[in-house]
Amino acid sequence: MLNIHNISKTMQNKPILQHISVQAAPGEVVFVLGESGAGKSTLLRILNSLEKKDTGTIALNGKELDKKAVTLVFQHFNLFENLTVLQNITLALEKVQHKNVTEAKDIAQELLQKYKLEDRAAAFVHALSGGQKQRLAIARALAINPSVICLDEPTSALDPALSNYIAQELQQLAVKQCIVIVATHDMNLVLNTKANGTVYLLDKGQIVETASLETIHKDAAQLKYLKTFMQGEGITLS
Repeated sequence: MLNIHNISKTMQNKPILQHISVQAAPGEVVFVLGESGAGKSTLLRILNSLEKKDTGTIALNGKELDKKAVTLVFQHFNLFENLTVLQNITLALEKVQHKNVTEAKDIAQELLQKYKLEDRAAAFVHALSGGQKQRLAIARALAINPSVICLDEPTSALDPALSNYIAQELQQLAVKQCIVIVATHDMNLVLNTKANGTVYLLDKGQIVETASLETIHKDAAQLKYLKTFMQGEGITLS
């Protein structure tokens, strides 16, 4: 169980996150929803030790979260443009996890096959499509076998038609018993994801509404703030 408790963060005297508490179990997908500037990405960066929190605790199975147990798929992927697709995966395995070249290559090739990128192994990142870059970013994140995988705006650089593909990937990550944390403003991604989990709606750094994915799929209209947010995204509720 991942337990994020009472996280607050202030930058330049401006509150970015205010007393944020989130829970997630293995096999669950947690969506952190909100407009740009709501604090979504900051929360993910704190989870990945890229930002320091001012207050609060983050624990996995009752112990302080080890940064080796969590990984982040960045909004714009942060892939190494000067390396091949294969090297983008093997680099961290060799440098961080100290795998030998053969081990790292075997793990990378298995992931490339799973994500249908094996024929692009020798290609450089600039030659990939947006969808291929997204798949590579996820494959690279999974290479270190994390307990918690975070995705920051995973559909922002993709054609809207690919939102359903990302939803399927989130479901598969949940099946693998990962804890999946997704920061997004894409309500269609939430609606397309069929998994156990919870949605937290942030506004100005505060959680203003919480609901299970099941509730949102069945009757989102009963949720005051989420209903307003969805309508702002152009989604009409019956």
